[in-house]
Amino acid sequence: MSDTVTLGFLIFPDFPMACLTSAIEPLRAANEISGTETFRWHVLGETGAPVTSSAGVVFAPDRVMTDTTDLDHIFLTSSPAGTFANDAKATAFLQRHLREGHSIGAFSGGIFPLARTGLMKGHPVSVHWCYDAAFSAEFPDSTPVKTVICEGDQRLTVAGAAAVFDLMLSLIEKALGAEIMTEVACWFQHPFVRTGEVSQKTPSLTTATTTDTMPKQVTKAIQMFAEHVEDPVQIRDVAAAVNMSTRSLERSFRRATGESPLKYYRLLRLKQARQLVLYSSDTITEIAYSVGYSSTSPMLNHYKEVYGVSPQDDRKNHNSFRVTDGSCLPSV
Repeated sequence: MSDTVTLGFLIFPDFPMACLTSAIEPLRAANEISGTETFRWHVLGETGAPVTSSAGVVFAPDRVMTDTTDLDHIFLTSSPAGTFANDAKATAFLQRHLREGHSIGAFSGGIFPLARTGLMKGHPVSVHWCYDAAFSAEFPDSTPVKTVICEGDQRLTVAGAAAVFDLMLSLIEKALGAEIMTEVACWFQHPFVRTGEVSQKTPSLTTATTTDTMPKQVTKAIQMFAEHVEDPVQIRDVAAAVNMSTRSLERSFRRATGESPLKYYRLLRLKQARQLVLYSSDTITEIAYSVGYSSTSPMLNHYKEVYGVSPQDDRKNHNSFRVTDGSCLPSV
């Protein structure tokens, strides 16, 4: 029998329930298949009070975080707004956990409260693409990576629930071997086992596809747009960089996305603006400048045109309703 591995999942209000179940279920299956209790887990809270997930389902933590001493791994799962009620006590606990040779980490938006402790400073982190603008704005000295999992120096960060499942499969393989891991994946019809080096897929803003399935020159142009949000680049310069005429890029872009390069570029900048509106405390003026607008008024007009609401009202209302047309950033 392998040594027991004990994990703690620290939940905050509005945490994504899918991340928690994607962590626990493969571990349960691994124990059942192997006939062992190789994996143990606890749902932790900063206090013992019930915690409501983003889906409205209420969870009762079975342990208070700071009363726990037998954990090999601690993972935070949260919305980007998650904070500790007692920062000093929580940070001291996590520091002690690291000194004892154990690991800390985060699932999805849990990277925000973890980074606020200062314990991720100088360490690369996996940040879900729908939070990357807000994370970089709050933590400008951080080193986000585009992979689904980032592992290193007692730290494990994961972008999204499916990637949490991948990480658990990796832990299962280390503890119980590849055969048990493969059977667990097949139990859940997990389509393939991804390593941490796999890049995150990002959706096209205008079509039901992902950017990596588009023609290479269009994908490269989109990448250039993403790299030049704060300092907008001219479409003709992008066309030259991908070895196309402006007219050819226009045609290729419309075939691939249904939009002109200029319209797509604007949508990309507005999507980043919305991350900052919903998940940062930056002023609307600061946000406008950070996504390449020279003044606030044009961004306000474009924002309302795309999202049907002003940035101010969007920020005010985002905790009380969820847009159902796919434009609202998800809890992942």
